Amino acid sequence: MTAPFQHVAIIGLGLIGSSVARALRACLPQVRVTGYDTDTDSRTAARALGFCHDVNETAAGAVVDADLVIFAVPVGRMAQAAAAIAPALSPGCVISDVGSSKADVAAALSAALPGYPIVPAHPVAGTENSGPEAGFATLFAGRWCILTPLPETPADATARVDALWTALGARIEVMDAAHHDLVLAVTSHLPHLIAYTIVGTASELEEVTESEVIKYSAGGFRDFTRIAASDPVMWRDVFLTNRDAVLTMLQRFNEDLTALQAAIRRGDGALLEDWFTRTRAIRRSIIAEGQDDPEPDFGRRH
Repeated sequence: MTAPFQHVAIIGLGLIGSSVARALRACLPQVRVTGYDTDTDSRTAARALGFCHDVNETAAGAVVDADLVIFAVPVGRMAQAAAAIAPALSPGCVISDVGSSKADVAAALSAALPGYPIVPAHPVAGTENSGPEAGFATLFAGRWCILTPLPETPADATARVDALWTALGARIEVMDAAHHDLVLAVTSHLPHLIAYTIVGTASELEEVTESEVIKYSAGGFRDFTRIAASDPVMWRDVFLTNRDAVLTMLQRFNEDLTALQAAIRRGDGALLEDWFTRTRAIRRSIIAEGQDDPEPDFGRRH
């Protein structure tokens, strides 16, 4: 297929950034891929792994002659990263990202790079691992990538970013940035906050030793620890940049949790069973949508 871009520069070479680079090399081999990461060890690892044609020593150097720049940095660092490349950008270069919150990112990129076409994006994919070594080319295959173009973003810029992610195997959805942030607050951000809370609480209970928490973690606690192992800097920034939507959903969650607490106290088995039946149906819908592994025990190999 004809590539929508000829030279893609990726700023940030962790799990998502390195996976984008790998996917580009696999799916659009005619595209030149350059990269940069603020961490020296990450740049060294990226060069050794060879998923970029060139890993530059500066962010500005990485974007020279690029017609698309993708920021794969924590959302709290978008403004700083954008300012670093501004002097070296080619006219008309399309600007995008892979952040998990969108309204704040759009504002940061617009302020730092006025006049450039900006198409914020969020590939809804990932693992609990991080770093250049954690990426893989098929991470986005069959997953959703949500685009949140600004009102002033040219339609052709959005179409080209759409075509790029489609070529990488993603399914595309376009929505308003504020709506995206509300949806992701309940589907991604709140679950991570709950996981961090449960794992932290379990580790701090004085009557449960650390060895017992680990020893008996074969059930639900083990599964919470998977997402609680995610990049702490990335998630710190997500909660701070999407605070309003997260707080809205957290309030609703607290109300529902209080209702379940009351049902347990009253011995209201009918309410509990009805609630659990409805939530089991949601799990089955996620599998039917192709967004998780239907195999027993979450596809774990034994």
